[in-house]
Amino acid sequence: MNTNLPNQPPRQKAFTLIEVVVASSIAAVIVGGIIQGYVQAGARAEYSGYSFAAQNLAQQRLEQSRSAKWDPERDLDELTAANFPPQITILDLPVAGTNVFRATNITTIINVSTNSPMLKMLRVDTLWRGPRGRLHTNTCATYRTPDT
Repeated sequence: MNTNLPNQPPRQKAFTLIEVVVASSIAAVIVGGIIQGYVQAGARAEYSGYSFAAQNLAQQRLEQSRSAKWDPERDLDELTAANFPPQITILDLPVAGTNVFRATNITTIINVSTNSPMLKMLRVDTLWRGPRGRLHTNTCATYRTPDT
């Protein structure tokens, strides 16, 4: 049954303005969420790169202190805090121009046991500032006995 008047064109079905505005709003929220997800993923990847570089610096300094000579029978002890002062180094990251990020290694050596078995704890803290200026710390620690 035709409900159109004799001199009028047939009615076409379409979206109302409210439906278009609601659909556009939903699409805008979804696209905004996707963009925010990409931004967050990029920021986390950047942080992971800096943190990994700082952890490598801490591990490197820990290996340096582990390789120091320590032989109580010969009265030889190079494993002292005086031999490992705070060290300012550059994070191992890609550099272009002046975007160099520095880190500070702080080595702590503690005598855990002076009796048999002799034992020292080695700890390295790497302090670094991320690209947004926040201070971060990566830490490595281990124990060491004398050379035999």
